[in-house]
Formats: sequence, structure tokens, C-alpha cells
Amino acid sequence: MNSIEVNKLTKKFGSFIAVNEISFNVRQGEIFGFLGANGAGKSTAIRMLCGILEPTSGDAIVGGFSVMNQSDKVKTQIGYMSQKFSLYNDLTVEENINFYGGVYGLYNNKLAERKRWVLKVAYLEGKEKILTASLPGGIKQRLALAIAVIHEPKIVFLDEPTGGVDPISRRNFWDLINELSQSGVTVFVTTHYLDQAEFCNTTTLINAGNIIASGSSKELKTKYLSNTILEIECSRVVDALDILSREKWVDETSIFGNYIHASVKDEAEGRKLISKVLTSDNSINIKRMDKIVPTLEDVFIYLLEKDTKKNAD
Repeated sequence: MNSIEVNKLTKKFGSFIAVNEISFNVRQGEIFGFLGANGAGKSTAIRMLCGILEPTSGDAIVGGFSVMNQSDKVKTQIGYMSQKFSLYNDLTVEENINFYGGVYGLYNNKLAERKRWVLKVAYLEGKEKILTASLPGGIKQRLALAIAVIHEPKIVFLDEPTGGVDPISRRNFWDLINELSQSGVTVFVTTHYLDQAEFCNTTTLINAGNIIASGSSKELKTKYLSNTILEIECSRVVDALDILSREKWVDETSIFGNYIHASVKDEAEGRKLISKVLTSDNSINIKRMDKIVPTLEDVFIYLLEKDTKKNAD
């Protein structure tokens, strides 16, 4: 069963196409990752799906209602956490919970019950009177998510929810997302952190308003990266990258920290040619060259470059 069904959803701002006829489905209870660089169209798409922004054309059914014709009803079915925390910093933790609980129509015993749940999952039991502004980023983040689902929606949209927090807090935040998913809540999350897409059941890649790939992490790596990826640790990294990028037998090159990732069709032949062109021909010292398991970042770079070349032709 699908929680979200998107059909040729489009948003134009004048002559600029921010989202271009995207179509996909999101199953109930899954964690759906919407992955793309800043400006790719992620936030525009999520705002349309939340009934905040009216589509130019196309439609989406969210929680059983049309975003084009029933946006008010869509809003009653979902939770939403924006890029910037929606909490009021000058209110206490309890005052934020009470305010948003009231917005979502929770009162008396039901509000008290859900307040206890929010405080528990945000690690704030006994700290209701603390000003929200004084909370650490990771705790404030968990509080914002808990409040976004205080009314127990079946679908929650998280727009770049982990920006600006440390890696440990991000991991703890994903633990909470997994708990929600296991309870049957559909989680739709936009991110440009490629490592976080590994936590999603399905990841859809968007570039310049167009969907360029979709599938599980394993499916994306298997379908789009059939070549061997060699990770090279060497001297003069920038020079080495430039040299390899000009060789026709190297399909793709990219830089990862101080290392180079090179995609080659044949591992043995690739190793021999890389050693020759870098060491013998250009006096670059290769310290290490290992075959690695491709990451989603490798997939994303490959697809992004492929899409860019297609649009340029």
C-alpha cells in the first residue's frame, strides 16, 4: 500500500522549472530518501507534497488526498519538520509542546499523554521548564521531530533535518526515525548527506528538478556501477586526478578527501595502466591502490556527471 503517489508533479517559477514532471510512489511505513545537491529541487518538491506550495501541473496523492485540490486535508494527515527548527526559542520545552499540541487539536488527557511521550523520546523528562534556546542542537532536533509527530500522523516530512548537528547527534536522530518507521509511520526525508541515504529503504536522486535514479542502496550500486572502483593514495593528488581524467580507459574519476576514486572496466588492466601513467610517465608515487565497495557518493557523482553531459548535448 502506498502512502504517497506522485504523478508528473511540476513547479515553474516564470520560465524556470524547479521541479520537472517527477513521478514516484512511497510505500506505507518506509523511509524514503530524497537525495540531491542544494538547489536540485528537493525543498520545492516537499513543499508541494505538504500542501504548502501549489503545483503548476501534475498531482500527488498524500494520505489519500490530492495536493492540487485538497491541500487543506493533506495538512491534517502529515507531520512536517523544516530545514530550520520550527520551535520557538523564547518558549520553554513545555510551552512549545503545549502550543503545537493545541495547533494539532490535542487537549487535556490526550495532550498530557503525548507530552509524556515527547519528553521521553527527546531525553527531556523532568526538564520541561528549560528554555528551548538553551538546548544542545541534537536534543533540540529530537524535540522538533517528536513535536512534528505529536498528533500521531501516518506520514512525516523531514526537510534537511540534520543540517548543522554533529555526527553522533545525527545517528541518534536516525535511531528515532527508525523507531517511527517500525511503528508504521512513513518517513519522507530530504538530504544532501550521502551517507544518510544508506539508512533509507528507497533513495531517489534528483538533479536540476529531474529524477535521475531510484532504488535501494544496493540496487543503485548494482545497477549503475558495474565497473571496478579503485581507490588510489598517491603524491600530487590534484595532478594525478587531472591525468587520469584525460585517459579514455578511465570511465569516471573523483576525489575523496586525499584519495582518488577511479572507475575502470577491468581491475587488472586498470591497475597496470594507472601505475604506468602515474608512476612511469609522470613520476607520481603511488602509496596504495585498492579495490573498494562503491558508496552512494560514487553512484551520485557518476549519475550527476552523466546527467550533466546529457543536458549539455
